[in-house]
Amino acid sequence: MGFFDKLKSKITGKKNTNEYLSGFEKTNQTMGDKIKSVTVGIKEVSDEFLEELMIVLLECDLGIAASEKIVNKLKDESEKYPSVNANFIMEMLLSIMEDLYTEDQIYPNINYNDNGPTVILMVGVNGAGKTTTCAKLAKRYLDDGKSVAMVAADTFRAGAAEQLERWADRLDIKCVRGKDKADPSSVLVDGCRYAKENNIDILLCDTAGRLQNKKHLMLELQKMHKVIAREIDNAPHNCWLVLDSTTGQNGLSQAELFNEVTKLSGIILTKMDGTSKGGIVIAIKDKIHVPVMFIGLGEKMTDLKRFDLDLYLYSISEGLRNVTEN
Repeated sequence: MGFFDKLKSKITGKKNTNEYLSGFEKTNQTMGDKIKSVTVGIKEVSDEFLEELMIVLLECDLGIAASEKIVNKLKDESEKYPSVNANFIMEMLLSIMEDLYTEDQIYPNINYNDNGPTVILMVGVNGAGKTTTCAKLAKRYLDDGKSVAMVAADTFRAGAAEQLERWADRLDIKCVRGKDKADPSSVLVDGCRYAKENNIDILLCDTAGRLQNKKHLMLELQKMHKVIAREIDNAPHNCWLVLDSTTGQNGLSQAELFNEVTKLSGIILTKMDGTSKGGIVIAIKDKIHVPVMFIGLGEKMTDLKRFDLDLYLYSISEGLRNVTEN
């Protein structure tokens, strides 16, 4: 049984298959077209082919490090076979991507607090979609029967607190906020105390996305972690970085910076349906060894999906299979 068939058997019966296929349509088309251009009629893995494949992988946002690993592994594996074809290349590429994502055995588990509110700190630059993602996460937890509150700790961006409060009103949950330009940490303290007093299960904390310099960001995040931990044991229990997937390698740079200054436990990739470069999923995991927790596959409140590696690879394989059939 080939990799495509094994993958299909693994995702049989899983939810969200259609959403993944739809959300990665641009990636499927672009990656499929580009790989087709370098694999048509291939019978051997030559140095020229590997150079062309490297360019394709970079154009799909897999990044230099991950692309080099994939190309080198493909070269090593192909040497075991006297001849190859396009189908072999497609299946081997996805198999290598799977191995690359899972090689350090870090899986996207969410840390829950059994003795009080679970605090989730949302970080990332402005424009990545943190506030909207907070609302989508709140919707998911509410649908799971959890009590939820949000904290508007982005006190510097004009309208940030009002935006989060509007989402909270729509969801009929509490949004704890402070005055404009207030100390974000003080607002987080108020949010933690509200969560404890009202037996809230999930506390989602929307923070500012400023990146003036690394030192300032580090000090601010350290202070946030300190005051939260003082109010609720072991908080924040999760620190998730929200990235706009359409920014490509700039998003990878952001991930590296935030991972340097705080202990990230997960990544949320927004706007995946709007990019043709879905390789960023593999690039981030390979670069900073932090798993992708959720991906945004649309604008509706229900379009934030838990990341599923099998469904991700299957959605890409749909585009690659179309190449082999032409």
